[in-house]
Amino acid sequence: MNDITLSVAQKALEAAIKKAEELGTKMDIAIVDAGANLKAFVRMDGAWLGSIDIAIRKARTARFFDMETGEIGKLSQPGGPLYHIEHSNGGLITFPGGIPIRNSQGEVIGGIGVSGSTVENDHAVALAGVEAIRSLI
Repeated sequence: MNDITLSVAQKALEAAIKKAEELGTKMDIAIVDAGANLKAFVRMDGAWLGSIDIAIRKARTARFFDMETGEIGKLSQPGGPLYHIEHSNGGLITFPGGIPIRNSQGEVIGGIGVSGSTVENDHAVALAGVEAIRSLI
């Protein structure tokens, strides 16, 4: 598989929603394909409106650079090699909650972005989505 399918993206969303419910939080969750185009999205009831754009940007950022957004954040601190990168590509998100989605060969086929709680919870929900589909891709 070289691009995430809608059915696989929906399974990732389901797992992410379940994790958000376990954490007692309401999230916006976005999945992008290999080209960083929005493939699937859900806004849980009561999730912040302001987190819609952040979730999508986290997913796109993870796909654009094929690394977790939290890692990009570490590299984009003042004096870091990617300082100010968040101003490129129409605006990137450089804090946790975005994770690239890789197939069984290690190729990036998409990304997931989550927003609506703490960055720790955002990351945990995104990770649950990725782990739920690992065996399918």
